[in-house]
Amino acid sequence: MMRTRPLKVALLGCGVVGSEVARIMTTHADDLAARIGAPVELAGVAVRRLSKVREGIDPALITTDATALVKRGDIDVVIEVIGGIEPARTLITTAFEHGASVVSANKALLAEDGAVLHAAAEQYGRDLYYEAAVAGAIPLVRPLRESLAGDKVNRVLGIVNGTTNFILDKMDTSGAGYSEALDEATALGYAEADPTADVEGFDAAAKAAILAGIAFHTRVKIGEVHREGITEVTAADIASARRMGCTVKLLAICERAADGRSVTARVHPAMIPLSHPLASVREAYNAVFVEAEAAGQLMFYGPGAGGSPTASAVLGDLVAVCRNKLGEATGPGESAYTRLPVSPMGEVVTRYHISLDVADKPGVLAQVATVFAEQGVSIDTVRQQGRQDGGGEASLVVVTHRAPDAALSATVEALRKLDTVRGVASIMRVEGE
Repeated sequence: MMRTRPLKVALLGCGVVGSEVARIMTTHADDLAARIGAPVELAGVAVRRLSKVREGIDPALITTDATALVKRGDIDVVIEVIGGIEPARTLITTAFEHGASVVSANKALLAEDGAVLHAAAEQYGRDLYYEAAVAGAIPLVRPLRESLAGDKVNRVLGIVNGTTNFILDKMDTSGAGYSEALDEATALGYAEADPTADVEGFDAAAKAAILAGIAFHTRVKIGEVHREGITEVTAADIASARRMGCTVKLLAICERAADGRSVTARVHPAMIPLSHPLASVREAYNAVFVEAEAAGQLMFYGPGAGGSPTASAVLGDLVAVCRNKLGEATGPGESAYTRLPVSPMGEVVTRYHISLDVADKPGVLAQVATVFAEQGVSIDTVRQQGRQDGGGEASLVVVTHRAPDAALSATVEALRKLDTVRGVASIMRVEGE
């Protein structure tokens, strides 16, 4: 039997995502009620400015006093889509204190203070759901947190930022340079006016911290995630990858150490073989590859951003939280029992693709190989080609076997000191093999 008294929902933020959440709540009200077992009512919408017209939303629901809204006491669920650290953090903890569970899309806050939020939710017996914080419409948090709760996840490898994937895809398919591809992404609305969070890897790093925490049952903060963006990726890097049968992607990689005593989380551009499932992820799409002990290899794919996809994830969480409310229960909270340390990037075992400009004369390859040997780094393949324009220089491309990242970095620094090495044209890691 359906309960007639509605569950009241407060919406914090009414931008691209928030307005779409409000629209779906209104247009699909009957379906949501049938799925939940009670009607849901939008009881208030907190915004920064009252002057903006918000179609489809009763003006009487609009307020600029978000604190008063979450303190009302009759609110069952707060949906937070304003982003940032403050006032979001205080509003969420205040909502818990005054009886509301929370659905959030705030990756930056969860990556920085997820432990604090989970502790507050547990203290007050509330739910904290955040499917929309990681990969838009792609169901990922719940499968990791619930479906794979009985399994052991060893690796999560993914493309979790649509803007950077669009840029790199355009560089690969059209031969465009980084700036040209960024301009196209901006014109199409994939990149913000200030794209720093995306192109420098901050957005992906926050998502990596959340994914690593869930997958490995430990606490990982964004400051522990190694981060590199795509601003230094060149058309030459893309061309080199193509010659190797690879493509370049910005990857979020979370791994459990082979001995199980630590984890790593990193974000950086990498070459991956065209045979890998992630290589076929095009334009602004996201995909995450999960490797679990019993389940094997799983891949989650779909749109990772945008108003409608993100709103879909938010509404999915809303249904789950409302069902818990009716059943007087709460869903899964934080699982951080393993308390594994996060290893620094220098200890991570990786492969490198290194492109060098060298003097075109006998003995150079031997000098370069000696440097690798002195650092304990084994070479997989070498390709040397003289420059067509002459000038006494050649291009030398070295691909290594797997070695500690610190050793590979030391190798590059030693190469720079050789008189026969004119410059290091590019350095990129190789993943997915």
